[in-house]
Amino acid sequence: MAIYVHQMSPADRRKLEKWIESGEEPLRHRARVVLLSHEGYRVPEIARRVEAHPTNLRKWIHRYNEKGAEGLISPRSGGAPVRISKGQKSQIIRLATQSPRELGLPFSQWTLHKLAEAASETGIVKEISHEYVRQILLAADVDYRQSAA
Repeated sequence: MAIYVHQMSPADRRKLEKWIESGEEPLRHRARVVLLSHEGYRVPEIARRVEAHPTNLRKWIHRYNEKGAEGLISPRSGGAPVRISKGQKSQIIRLATQSPRELGLPFSQWTLHKLAEAASETGIVKEISHEYVRQILLAADVDYRQSAA
């Protein structure tokens, strides 16, 4: 059975659009999912567009239908506090857009693991996971695989 956003107030639409324009992940992602659903896209179509698992998308659509835009805001659920500043994120993005060869590295294309390693070795951060590097680049709409081309 298909699931869609049932209805959307003009205030919620403005809030979601604002989150997409200037919001931090994951709110930007969730807002995009809800707006696509409201536009009539089915979950499998949205999953392909946003590169996410359909089960997660259904969760956010259900949350929106139950609680409106505020249902997309999740309280922080444990884990270590964020220790990477906006400046450090910018440096990681800049690193990802540089050619590894130009930096004297023995490879021509970045991988997420190599970017995480380089960010640590260059002193941008003490340590960072490749998954967090992926999230930073995704939020900035940076394709690290094209940087060396």
